[in-house]
Amino acid sequence: MSEKRNIARAAGILGSATMLSRIMGMVRDMVVSRLFGAGLATDAFFAAFQIPSMLRRFFAEGALTAAFVPTFSATLNQRGEGDARELANVCFTLLTIVMAFITLAGVIFSPWIVGVMFPGFKAVPGKFELTVFLNRMMFPYIFFISLVALCMGILNTLRHFFTPAISTVFLNISMILSALLLRRFFEVPIIALAAGVMIGGCIQLILQLPVLWKKGFPIRLSFRFRNPEVRRIALLMLPATFGVGVYYLNITVSAILASQLPQGSVSYLYYAQRLFEFPQGLFTVSVAQAVLPSMSKQAAEGNVDGMKESLKFGLRLTLFVTIPAMAGLMVCSTPIFSLIFMGGAFDYAQVTNAAQALFYYSLGLSCVALTRVLAPAFYALKDTRTPVCTAFASFLLNVIFSLILMKPLLHGGLALATTLSALVNMLLLLWLLRRKIGRYGGRGIVASAVKALIASLPMAVVVVYICRLADWSQLGHKLLKTSVLGGAIMCGLLIYAGASRLLRSEEALELSGLIRKKYGRRRV
Repeated sequence: MSEKRNIARAAGILGSATMLSRIMGMVRDMVVSRLFGAGLATDAFFAAFQIPSMLRRFFAEGALTAAFVPTFSATLNQRGEGDARELANVCFTLLTIVMAFITLAGVIFSPWIVGVMFPGFKAVPGKFELTVFLNRMMFPYIFFISLVALCMGILNTLRHFFTPAISTVFLNISMILSALLLRRFFEVPIIALAAGVMIGGCIQLILQLPVLWKKGFPIRLSFRFRNPEVRRIALLMLPATFGVGVYYLNITVSAILASQLPQGSVSYLYYAQRLFEFPQGLFTVSVAQAVLPSMSKQAAEGNVDGMKESLKFGLRLTLFVTIPAMAGLMVCSTPIFSLIFMGGAFDYAQVTNAAQALFYYSLGLSCVALTRVLAPAFYALKDTRTPVCTAFASFLLNVIFSLILMKPLLHGGLALATTLSALVNMLLLLWLLRRKIGRYGGRGIVASAVKALIASLPMAVVVVYICRLADWSQLGHKLLKTSVLGGAIMCGLLIYAGASRLLRSEEALELSGLIRKKYGRRRV
């Protein structure tokens, strides 16, 4: 099977599993918004959850995966399963010890961490104290999810993508059930959500272990920490932590600054970010996770041309999906929030505020997506310095843009600053990678982007026209709103697909060819 087909197949599996996870995540956010709205309690919860989530994105899903997968892949391909199994066990043991200390430190120093990250909370009576309490409850989540990320790296390298992707469904289910069933048992009801986070993290880890055993990689304790590959992973992780996670650091900076804006600003950014991450998790992360093992394998074999081809395919595929998703989120931001979140404690004023943040986040969807694919290309080549330099420049620009834009645009300015910094990071990575490995199909990538933009224009016009058939400021009318928004999305997808075919988009032709081959084999 060619690497293109490997990547497309893996992305399809990941996308399907992630779609279910994102749908459940949307249900979770609907439950949270209806039960708790956007105010003191939700600001405290989202801020407290932001801290272990930031560490998860930086350390677990970011740096650990970027450093571990290329090294593990090289060990597996060059030295065999025995050495790869030993490396996996040593890394799991060492990670367990390190994360236990980090978790303990996070619980102990939670008041200081919250005070530094969300200084504005101290001005509101009870808000700072609630945030500290919730953070202490949820900080151990980073312990479980870091081990999950390591298991995910092993399974992805072994070409098993479904279980790691589907495991987040159980986190969402745990949070939903906790919010619905446990909130009455707490003096502050939102504490039930924190309990759900912890239960969900534990379930996620438990799900990985039987699959690893079935794949021939049962997890056992091993204290051979002098393994040279372990040292190589550690050296790669230090800069990778910043390089891969800079976008999420920028999100965290936005939350910190939002704590000094009117109450509810942290929640608006959180809800907008959750919707923004829907297409990200559905496809972008899927492509990034699918393409990394292929690039790592090709880099380990010295097949630079093959790596370029995999990278080019991943970038083009990402643009083909994210550009219309970007246009769709921009024109449907208010309808989406009105349909999904409006009701209970979440009124139309909060809908418009959250939609404003989503609009500005959506402008940078493709930039963030391309960065998620480009950064691992450097790590596959064992280059950790370049992504760190571009990430640092992006981080500084985000702080500057945020301070400039937050006054005139409030929380919307913080979202726009994140988008602008992501654009800079993407452009720097594209340019520097070309200098490092030479041409990798830049003209074809630009052509794909232009075709996707052209195909998205008539799609956006039709979607806007259809969305005007409903009054999104009115409470209720769920059936009408669902019909209008669902019809707009379906019409938009059909128009985009048709326009892409007329423009002879390579991605559309390749995907339809893969589907025909798969369907043809099943019929036979």
